[in-house]
Amino acid sequence: MSMFEDIPVDVGVIYEGERIRRNNMQVELGGPNQETKFELVRAKKLDEVEDEKITVIGPDLKDLEEGSSVPFGIYIEIAGEKVEEDLEGVVERRIHEYCNFIEGIMHLNQRYDIWIRVSKKSFQKGLNSFIYVGKVLTRLYKSELPFIEKIQITFITDPAKVKEMHDQALEIYDARDAKARGMKDAEVDTFYGCTLCQSFAPTHMCVITPQRYSNCGSISWFDGRASAQVDPKGPVFAIDKGEVLDKEKGEFSGVNETIKNKTLGAVDRVWMYTGFGYPHTSCGCFEAIAFYIPEVEGYGIVDRGFKGVAVNGLSFSTLADSTAGGRQVDGFHGISIEYIRSPKFLQADGGWDRVVWLPQGIKDRVKDFIPEEAVDKIATENDAKTVDELKAFLEKKNHPVVQRWKEAPVEEEPAAEGEEAPEAAAFPVSAATVSAGGFKIIFKNAKIHAEKVIIKREKQKRRK
Repeated sequence: MSMFEDIPVDVGVIYEGERIRRNNMQVELGGPNQETKFELVRAKKLDEVEDEKITVIGPDLKDLEEGSSVPFGIYIEIAGEKVEEDLEGVVERRIHEYCNFIEGIMHLNQRYDIWIRVSKKSFQKGLNSFIYVGKVLTRLYKSELPFIEKIQITFITDPAKVKEMHDQALEIYDARDAKARGMKDAEVDTFYGCTLCQSFAPTHMCVITPQRYSNCGSISWFDGRASAQVDPKGPVFAIDKGEVLDKEKGEFSGVNETIKNKTLGAVDRVWMYTGFGYPHTSCGCFEAIAFYIPEVEGYGIVDRGFKGVAVNGLSFSTLADSTAGGRQVDGFHGISIEYIRSPKFLQADGGWDRVVWLPQGIKDRVKDFIPEEAVDKIATENDAKTVDELKAFLEKKNHPVVQRWKEAPVEEEPAAEGEEAPEAAAFPVSAATVSAGGFKIIFKNAKIHAEKVIIKREKQKRRK
């Protein structure tokens, strides 16, 4: 007898990675259209948890309007002799994995960024209540994480209750994040890896260190250690960091060996403290993106919650398309907010001396971790909305990147017949990647003087 015989849809790993488009969506829970959404796990005493109790606060699935988007929260309480507070983040991150086992449910992101869709097809099959989702989660948790002796789950769609608990959750997340601050990568021999997102990004593996959180922002080094101890064969595992191959860029022999094994050879080298060369891969659950702006030789940062367009004219979702998928793309770097607070943040690229733009909301959140002399030199959407405005702002504030614009004169080659002569105006590019029409062109340490670049495919003449 299947443990999910009473569930109206299939449950299994085959459904991980399922995408549900808006036209096929019955309802959207959380997501980019909602300010308040969360998922939270709390450790409790055994007598504080009513085992396998499932509660819905607010309208149930069948009562939500078709095609609607609603505020949403998942609150899970666990208890057991071996359950401790350090395991909360570990159990919380499994919500992503277990929800995606359910046919017709797409779960993306984590913590305060969750985005869930239920498909029309599964709803019509009978998946019309959160009670079914709760039953699946309960059984998966107790079968796969046996240290959980008791579990109760609450689904919340009532907007006022979601808002109340969302604010409480933010405080809990902040307290967890602060715990690992002060530890250094050099002080430990073991890092941790996570492959929870490989169903969406097969060549991605997060490397979690004391000074580099998981990209999703929900797994710290302590969380990784706890997870590997209670579930050594699970998706979070220990990495012997091995020999330090490059201290500045953050390259370690053990990390290279592990990621090569976990990605089946697709990725065999990682530099963890830079956005160029062999940058850390990006899944799709990252909290923010550090993106290179070649016109000013600096980085912009944009987070998932920012509703406008970044200073380069692109939205978060557009930038994410160039960043996600488990790829290593120069100048497009998926990161967590906590990593922005780390002394190792883009260390090899110059750290905060290379950051030129970020949303005001993020600046306020990390302000205490930005060097005092750099705070006023970094623009927000209130200071610059275009690259030209940004450049003027940086010059006015004498940002450190301005020194990089002073390039040595370059002797121009005479234009070949049929080519347009280069203009005098120029911008320096230390590294950039352009992909189009089947070509991938990588520029490194190049100085480009051009008003326009035209690449044409030349057809080969057939031999008679």
